[in-house]
Amino acid sequence: MKKMYSLLAALFMASNAMAASEPPVETLDSGVKVQKMKTTQGPSPKASDVVKVHYRGTLKDGTEFDSSYKRGEPTTFPLSRVIPCWTQGVQRLKVGEKAKLFCPAKTAYGERGAAGVIPPNSDLNFEIELLGIQ
Repeated sequence: MKKMYSLLAALFMASNAMAASEPPVETLDSGVKVQKMKTTQGPSPKASDVVKVHYRGTLKDGTEFDSSYKRGEPTTFPLSRVIPCWTQGVQRLKVGEKAKLFCPAKTAYGERGAAGVIPPNSDLNFEIELLGIQ
């Protein structure tokens, strides 16, 4: 019995250690989730700013639909002219930070989907690196 207790205690400690090593997830009122993988002390953009980012976008099943990394070049755009998930989530980042964004369909492309690549009502995942604010 003592041996079993020791084993259960070790498993409990290991699972708590793994959970503690996962970066925290911030859930916004819209349901967008932001999980910072790398943090910095840089400035954060406002919705009216133009940002430079590297990113990778996937469907819920892991299918990649877009990647600036694959193109070998970051992209720059007005933060006010992208899907709400990005406008909300990228404002939570500081220059130099990397994060995962989890976008409910209503904050992504909703019922319309996008260009035959993203089906209607799709939840999306993004890995984003905020490189700069212009």
